[in-house]
Amino acid sequence: FTYTNEQMSAKSQLKKLLPTKVFRAVEPYGHLVEAFVVNLLNGFPGKGLKVIGVTGTNGKTSTSMLIYKMLDSSGYKTGLMTTIEWGIGGELYTQEEHYTNVPVRELMGRLKQMKKAKVDWLVLETTSQGLSQHRVFGIDFSVAVITNLTHEHLDYHGTFANYRSAKQKLFKLANRNRSGLRTGVVNADDDNYEYFAGVVENKILYGINKGDLRAKDIDLKATGSTYVAEIDGDKYKIKCNLPGSFNVYNSLAAIGVGRAVGLSKEQIESGIASLKSVKGRMTEINEGQDFEVIVDFAHTPDSFEKLFKDIKPLVKGRLIVMFGSPGRRDVAKRAAQGDLAGKYADLIVLTEEDDRDVDGMAIIKQIVSGVEKHGRKLDKDYFVVRDRTEAISFTFRLAKKGDVVLLLGKGHERTIESNDGTHPWDEIRTAHDALKAIVKK
Repeated sequence: FTYTNEQMSAKSQLKKLLPTKVFRAVEPYGHLVEAFVVNLLNGFPGKGLKVIGVTGTNGKTSTSMLIYKMLDSSGYKTGLMTTIEWGIGGELYTQEEHYTNVPVRELMGRLKQMKKAKVDWLVLETTSQGLSQHRVFGIDFSVAVITNLTHEHLDYHGTFANYRSAKQKLFKLANRNRSGLRTGVVNADDDNYEYFAGVVENKILYGINKGDLRAKDIDLKATGSTYVAEIDGDKYKIKCNLPGSFNVYNSLAAIGVGRAVGLSKEQIESGIASLKSVKGRMTEINEGQDFEVIVDFAHTPDSFEKLFKDIKPLVKGRLIVMFGSPGRRDVAKRAAQGDLAGKYADLIVLTEEDDRDVDGMAIIKQIVSGVEKHGRKLDKDYFVVRDRTEAISFTFRLAKKGDVVLLLGKGHERTIESNDGTHPWDEIRTAHDALKAIVKK
């Protein structure tokens, strides 16, 4: 069961006819009916599985991967469903869809595979839209994890309160599961932590400044971090191969999950260290050039600020940043992205990023309004190259020895959306090809 083209067309027409508030109020019920029917036809495959749900504005995928590797390396048969990959054990498949929680029909099919394989745990990256649209209806969540919460997806949810409420549903679902652990793993340094911790019977609060589980003696390097995690007299010596202070938080969340499911100190430590990288997350591109190139999925003001703050002190030359902002998504973040780039970057290249049916230059003008707050001048401090492939080559031509180039916003994604449709896209491969051409010359 899924929507036919006629049904999708009818839905689009209904969306145009109804006031936005009315449509948003009615839409979830349509999704709920679909979810119930599909679950019924498939025998409710999410029932009886032990599921760890990971949500948050940023860091969901990296946290999910850390948890998955930790469980998998500890000998558990572990299922995984994230923005970039899904599968069981060492057999993972690329997530081709341009979103995290796939439609209910596809999700049910994957859950049936998990159940047939008798997985011990399933790590499920869970979005606010997936929760609002009941895509995860019928799944028995045992542990709920939240990484952080900042303004995002307000184009869909309307208000921050609605967005936060959608995320909270994951914790309520975990708490209702009497056969599960009824545990929430919550970032205590996030301003909204009580909103999530307050709805679960058991909680593990983690953080650097607050929480029961704390990271101390943090040593941040370009290749990752080491630190000591302490909780209730227990100490963990952690080596995380994912760079950035935000990955200290993500790995702390994984430690919290490890404790909740009963892993040993050794299993937690070695499990986190076993994850070497996450595709499209701080991925280094090297073709022998004398400057550094990093591809990352950062696409929110919060992720921009954390990334820029972490990386700026490590840059020997100039920080050069290339990015855009998507059409039909949160409009308010565009100027904020530009503001942060203008504050931290030495050179900025603005380009397309899933413009969809929105005027790409209009999006860029909104970003520019933030960039120019810092006195940046067109064709001197910032540049506009609409085509993303051309923008990557142009950005590399700006770079000199010792510079660091960040390509932000697309990361792992396999498509790019413009007003003439959806096209195949691979940021990492495109970056490799562009660098090869430059180095060859």
